[in-house]
Amino acid sequence: MSANPQWDVRRALGVARLFHLVCGVRDATVTPFLTLYLRQLGVAAPWVGVLMGTKHLIAAFWAPFCAFLARSYQKRRALLIGSLLGSGGASMLMALVPPRDNEPGHRSCNGSDSAAPPVLPPEAAPAGNFTPARAASDGPAGAPSLPAERSTGTRDASGFRKGPRASVREPFSHLPRYFVGSVQGARTTPEVLPAVTSGLKDTPWEGAFKGVSTAHPLLAGGTALGSPANLSAATGNSGDFSLEGLRWTFILSLGFMVFWELLAAPLEQVADDSLFEYLDFVDATDRYRNLWIWRLLGTSAGVCGIAALVERLDCFLVTSGPPGVVHFYGYSLVSGLALLVSIAFPVPICRQREPGYRAVKALSLVEGAPRLILLASTVFLLGAASSAVQNFLFWHMKDHGSSELVMGFSVALGLLGEILLHPFKTTLLRKLSRAGTVGLGLGCLSGQLLYYSFLWSWWSVLPVQILSAISNGALWWAVGASIEDLATPRTERPLSAVFRGHFYGGGASLGSFVGGFVVRHFSLAVLYQASSVVLLLWLILFLSIWPRLPQERQINYSKLLTVEASDTSDSEQGMERDWLVKAMREDHSNWKG
Repeated sequence: MSANPQWDVRRALGVARLFHLVCGVRDATVTPFLTLYLRQLGVAAPWVGVLMGTKHLIAAFWAPFCAFLARSYQKRRALLIGSLLGSGGASMLMALVPPRDNEPGHRSCNGSDSAAPPVLPPEAAPAGNFTPARAASDGPAGAPSLPAERSTGTRDASGFRKGPRASVREPFSHLPRYFVGSVQGARTTPEVLPAVTSGLKDTPWEGAFKGVSTAHPLLAGGTALGSPANLSAATGNSGDFSLEGLRWTFILSLGFMVFWELLAAPLEQVADDSLFEYLDFVDATDRYRNLWIWRLLGTSAGVCGIAALVERLDCFLVTSGPPGVVHFYGYSLVSGLALLVSIAFPVPICRQREPGYRAVKALSLVEGAPRLILLASTVFLLGAASSAVQNFLFWHMKDHGSSELVMGFSVALGLLGEILLHPFKTTLLRKLSRAGTVGLGLGCLSGQLLYYSFLWSWWSVLPVQILSAISNGALWWAVGASIEDLATPRTERPLSAVFRGHFYGGGASLGSFVGGFVVRHFSLAVLYQASSVVLLLWLILFLSIWPRLPQERQINYSKLLTVEASDTSDSEQGMERDWLVKAMREDHSNWKG
């Protein structure tokens, strides 16, 4: 297009598409499965919320600061290369975090459990059905008992229950540790059980049973402790919450995750700013708008590909430690590929003459616009509600026997639906208006959260994932269109970055902190139902307040310069009414004179 290779727009767009595609694959290898890996390490729900909240908080405020420094000192390419190289290496530190009490999660290879707790063959187990709650209640009258129903299923040699809920497979490694120990003790020495329970007050089992009886308020109604609906709450309410058992696991996870996020967070914003300014020099920013599709395609392919690789390679590459470390190997490998692409990524050489840090101006613009304040509050609440899905949905699916491949497919289904809906973006915004589309997105997200609380099998999450195209895609399209209408010239991108970074990231951080403790004290179902109700109430408030706010219209000078034939008046009085035409005529007269 140009003799100067610096302004080869076609080549720059090709490299940018490839970079977004590879970065989408890179993020998909770890980010969706990170909380599931933390659960396999033995980290309880409150501490998972603390870890993910810290991660979102760093991304919300550290990334804009690094982008400002890289722009000011013209070190964007160095930051891109350093971020990819450093984050790829830092991610491997997470694979070094030891599981709690050195007890890895459940792993099966070719039907064998190399890392699961040892289970005796069927002939060594007592005949008939076995219920841990019943065994505990066989002790003296004063001994506390587990609030669980009698189980009607039997267990095979692999440690899974067979019975009426045959579709749900519940390994012993997913139950609380004291629960596994009681089952193993009953299998190995059934004749000693009365003696053990008779001396319950003199043994460490008393504290374990007391912890169960006081930490499961939702199980008092007769719900089985091992049922999928309460399995995550049971693991979060057990002794895992004590800092004594999580001393090294939590501290190392927090330190490594903070270090990793400090290196990885600036990558996306620095790359977007660099590409936009590169295209802005040649007035080709209109081609920048559709590059997000390539990132979604990469994420869809990466989240399914890494899940398939984990199921096939996890047991063969890793013989000890928790399952899932293959995610970090894949992240490092794809980071190396992105590093090669970043060498050719378009970075402008000329220095911009605009003020450097434009986020302050964008924040000041929000303070003086009531509609922007309402929109920012909506985005903040959206981030808080979305964190419940991002952090704990895979926990809920795992409790119902879902594999990582099904989890990855559920994520890809929502992303592909967003891509397929994009051609109807203009029609949707014109028919429903900005506020109507935001309301539709909030309503769909509220319905999704309510649906998640009633999952009944591993496949039941798939039908509702198509609503993500509206609750995520269409909602953000409406937010972006509203920002363009309310922003002043040259502040559209900084204002959009503030909304996605500060407001959405801050909401996701707060939602993660609160959500983990809600899961501990209640359950995942309660978290989803509460989030659904809050979103529904905010939807009613938003639709009632938005029309009453003063409508602020920014002057579009290009439309003033365009005069259609039907509106053209030959009279001098009609021409004098347009102040811009009058000013241009006076200026022309002065120049002529």
